[in-house]
Amino acid sequence: METDGKARSARLRRRRGYQWEDLLAKRFNGVEGWNAFRLGSPSTALPDILAVNNNMRSMFVIEAKSGANTSLSVPPYQIERCQKWCSVFGIYDTRQVVLAFKFLSKKRLGSGKYRSRELREYYKVWDAATKPAELVCLYDGRTYTLKDQMRTDIVLDDCAMPFQ
Repeated sequence: METDGKARSARLRRRRGYQWEDLLAKRFNGVEGWNAFRLGSPSTALPDILAVNNNMRSMFVIEAKSGANTSLSVPPYQIERCQKWCSVFGIYDTRQVVLAFKFLSKKRLGSGKYRSRELREYYKVWDAATKPAELVCLYDGRTYTLKDQMRTDIVLDDCAMPFQ
């Protein structure tokens, strides 16, 4: 029974992640000049979304996270993967790794228990000069890195998304 509950939770998390990625791609595709593509599952070693504007010579490589907790994290290998994609497409003048966080309108309190709260979205630009580390974004938008259980505050620029 407990295994069934864990499997159900995993499916729910995957579905939320897919819906968030799909929504972001649709938002980009609804803006003149932008084209966005969901690139696949985590096992494919691809970022979640690639968004390009050829006229503006701009590209966003996006790692998207969503959840009902008070914090969401991005492992360093996912940031590195996005950076590699940015380095490959040198034709674009603007190439940014964007970490897109969506905090759902319900906060998880425990097994199957939630409390209503404001839905929040944050779009943070990873500084290319900063070595990738596990990044954590909090519900209030503050960010920090974790290394060897040591928390270090990091200020990331907010990304002005073309659909905002």
